[in-house]
Amino acid sequence: MSVITRLLLPFFGVFAALTLLATPAAWAKPANTTTSSLPFSVRFQGREKFNQLAEKAARENWRELEIGDRVATVGRALVGTPYLSHTLEIDDRVEAVSVNFNGLDCWTFFETSLAFARMIEEPRENWTPETLLRYIELDRYRGGTCTGSYLSRLHYLEEWSIDNENRGLVRDLTRALGGVKMPHQASEMTHGWKGYRYMRANPALRDGIARMEARVTELPMYGIPLGRVKSASAKIHSGDIICIISKDVGSYVATSHVGLAIRDSAGRVHFMHASSPRNYGKVVVDDTIDGYLRRYKHDVGIMVVRPLK
Repeated sequence: MSVITRLLLPFFGVFAALTLLATPAAWAKPANTTTSSLPFSVRFQGREKFNQLAEKAARENWRELEIGDRVATVGRALVGTPYLSHTLEIDDRVEAVSVNFNGLDCWTFFETSLAFARMIEEPRENWTPETLLRYIELDRYRGGTCTGSYLSRLHYLEEWSIDNENRGLVRDLTRALGGVKMPHQASEMTHGWKGYRYMRANPALRDGIARMEARVTELPMYGIPLGRVKSASAKIHSGDIICIISKDVGSYVATSHVGLAIRDSAGRVHFMHASSPRNYGKVVVDDTIDGYLRRYKHDVGIMVVRPLK
């Protein structure tokens, strides 16, 4: 199953290690000025929902939660948000840091939950759209910097996890939870370039994307096979990022979907995600992770990535 049929959104690129300072405020550097050519109203949408979420976070003191529980709590508060595909495709040429609380796809659901959870660790006066966008930039772009180029975005989960782990933001737990090396390739964007707004408008990007995909294909990819997911779930925490791995072309696999883990009162770990219109069409708390995978014949396993701060 191809990435575009499950995600309908562009994914990642390649990693560059960057040493971070210890505090969240230090990570939230000023947004790159190259993105300022797009109006703020284009880059930030859903101010009313943002304000409501910030008020709820302050009232319920989410800031005191551990980072994983904080991410899961934000995610649960976004349940019911309509699914909106291509939420990262906001211009024909200028790549810009953006967020849209009015509609989310699977990628923007998990990254918005994570960015908001990081933002509210700061003093209350810093809970602003501008601060949130800086945390989105930190997570979404190679080395944490949007250059204004489409190629600066992390387009594949395989690379996103490595890039963010090298910067001390997350830890990939896949191998520790029983993951094995899986044959994979990154080629969806090259093959399906007509489905990507930036690539349609600027065909010159295709060469750069092809080089990026070649580098991503060379990265080692580990996944927890379907038969091990149920036992691994005992060690999965609320707020962990769950990357779904599916059969792709031939013997290869690829990441095809992403969401968050959330543990219920009975101790079962569910998959919380932005579900496409052919299913729920909104952000939902779905079946257990194991149960979700078994619903789709092409799904073969998961990657598990834990936010650290």
